Amino acid sequence: MFVMPQMNALADLNLLRVFLAIWDLRSLTAAGARLGLTQPAVSHALGRLRRTFDDPLFVRAPGGMVPTDAATRLHAPLGQAFGIINRALHEHAAFDPATADRAFRIAMSDVSEFYYLPPLLGWLGTAAPGVRIETVQVGAGAAGAALRTGEIDLVVGYVPGLDADCVSERLFMDAFVCMVRAGHPAGGGALTVEGLGGLRFVHADTNASGHRVVEQHLAGLGIVRRHAVRTAHFTVAPEIVGSTDLAVLFPRSVAERVNRGGGFCLLELPFVMPDVEIAVHSHSHFAGDLGIRWLRGRLVAMFGEGLV
Repeated sequence: MFVMPQMNALADLNLLRVFLAIWDLRSLTAAGARLGLTQPAVSHALGRLRRTFDDPLFVRAPGGMVPTDAATRLHAPLGQAFGIINRALHEHAAFDPATADRAFRIAMSDVSEFYYLPPLLGWLGTAAPGVRIETVQVGAGAAGAALRTGEIDLVVGYVPGLDADCVSERLFMDAFVCMVRAGHPAGGGALTVEGLGGLRFVHADTNASGHRVVEQHLAGLGIVRRHAVRTAHFTVAPEIVGSTDLAVLFPRSVAERVNRGGGFCLLELPFVMPDVEIAVHSHSHFAGDLGIRWLRGRLVAMFGEGLV
């Protein structure tokens, strides 16, 4: 039976991150990819954990790294310890945006990068020139765990099903529209279901959760769209649509940004679609981090209720 070590043996946040990542992913390779570590580095950290607790903690099995009974008992206390250490480190740390030299990691989709980054970076260049933004793409199912372990500081976008310990603040409600070029034959009136079925579309691949919602809803309605082209980059879709009679489905927020020059026509979809709640998400473990609190507040101030 293992003996709980002294807390100073657990004061290395990287060890706690490794334990929690292996628990979540059941793979040393996947844990290393999430944490930005090599597999040997993860193995070394696991070795330290094993020596600390005098237990294997995770053992190899056909389905991946399976936690031992000791690891199962440790999971909740170590998660709590991680939160306690983070709060102790950050609650009294000063943060001055004008002089800060810090990188923030924000999880967002490629669509979100297009919408948020230009105005955010423009403002940061003056107000906080030493602050840097690193964007990462994290699946909705992994976002809560990545926030909990501090791998990312914030998530921006539509992210359903986050853990109860995540804190979410709504920015705005978004909806999808059909975008065609100005002067398109379909742009002269209200779009009908038959009219939608007669259009040919650009299918722009994206990892945005909201796009999956709209695709699932259309499939549930039995609506089949004809795709003339599939592209791996959504940012090329407006160029294609602007010079052809093809159409694309975009979130209204993004479509309005693209259409600032008036070169497109935005058509309401001819059926009720579920609205998508766009929010900024953080984790309660880092509630005392003044830097994260500041950046979260700035995002709300800039983008709340679709102000930009």
